[in-house]
Amino acid sequence: MNTSKWTRRAVAAAAGFAALQALAADPIKIGVPVGLSGANSVVAPSVVQAAELAVEEINAKGGVLGRMLELEVADDASGAAGAQKAFDSLIFQKKVNVLISMETSAARNAGLPIVTRGKTPYIYTSFYEGRSCNKYMYVNAWVPDQQVAPIVDYFMKTNKAKNFFLVGSDYAFGRGMLEFTKTYIGKKGGKVVGEEYLPMDGSDWTAVINKLKTAKPDAIITSTAGGAPNVTLTKQLRAAGITLPYGNLAVDEGTAKDMGADAEGIVISGSYLTNIDSPKNKAFMAAMQKKFGDKLKTPNDLSVPQYEAVYLYKAAVEKAGSTDAEKVVAALATVKTEGPRGTIQMNKQRHAPLTMYLGQVQKDGSIKLLESFKDVDPGAQCPNLK
Repeated sequence: MNTSKWTRRAVAAAAGFAALQALAADPIKIGVPVGLSGANSVVAPSVVQAAELAVEEINAKGGVLGRMLELEVADDASGAAGAQKAFDSLIFQKKVNVLISMETSAARNAGLPIVTRGKTPYIYTSFYEGRSCNKYMYVNAWVPDQQVAPIVDYFMKTNKAKNFFLVGSDYAFGRGMLEFTKTYIGKKGGKVVGEEYLPMDGSDWTAVINKLKTAKPDAIITSTAGGAPNVTLTKQLRAAGITLPYGNLAVDEGTAKDMGADAEGIVISGSYLTNIDSPKNKAFMAAMQKKFGDKLKTPNDLSVPQYEAVYLYKAAVEKAGSTDAEKVVAALATVKTEGPRGTIQMNKQRHAPLTMYLGQVQKDGSIKLLESFKDVDPGAQCPNLK
């Protein structure tokens, strides 16, 4: 037997083993582009915390395919220009394996071409106006088809509301949500007596509130950029003495608590509330409290989908047997996770059926559950996307 032949084989085997060891040691990078500044800065810290807990839990159990998870967080400044920089940096410089994050629709839309160019899986974890479709993107948060009806129906039934005034931030989310709302109100026999918008960074709602008073609606429904615009609009509505039934399509539980007494009475509809009575949610809340203590930001309908999305990505990588983008994207529609919101599977045209909750903000910032609706279908979101 040729000794040199055995030597070459041994060297090759050793090199292969070393390569496997290096791969195992190489972390799987999760990019989190999020609005640490700008409109989303109120909610972004809770999103980052949720991602940190998920990564810590998964790593404590051996990671994914023997590799640790690692977060790469980048500030997208809550807008298009910042998102382009954040997505580009994460994909092409940090070389992340996946993007998982909630963002404004303006940021998402600006980042998607970069996602396509970088062929990077992207789980979008923010509720949004719907019908945004991309080969690499999946969504595990709610869309108007799941969220609007409970609020409109509640006002029509409980408050006998017929005339509605709509207020939004002037960008894709604000206009998209209210366009859907306007159509739904019309189908139910109601009427929109006013519709006003302010730029995402706008903070003076005086002119809008004056028009609202003149219109004399039965109820108000708002769709502003998550975070700061919700706070400024609500404070100014209260200061103006507006006590009409008020439904907010964009406020999360954490922001509602930050508003204090101004948020009392607001009706919200979403897929998560901190008081969901389930073992999974109780365990999640306990783990968050243990990890962050008095620095904990209130878990909410923007941060909990982030937590669950990390687990969905883990399941997809394990099913694919690798972090290969094409294989992971194919697997994302077939996997599910049991999280604080229940069973989540993005199998409806890259969106997820969700249990929805109708709630009302109380004086202490807590949410009183009014009704729940199990496994609401997201409707036709991306019928032509293969």
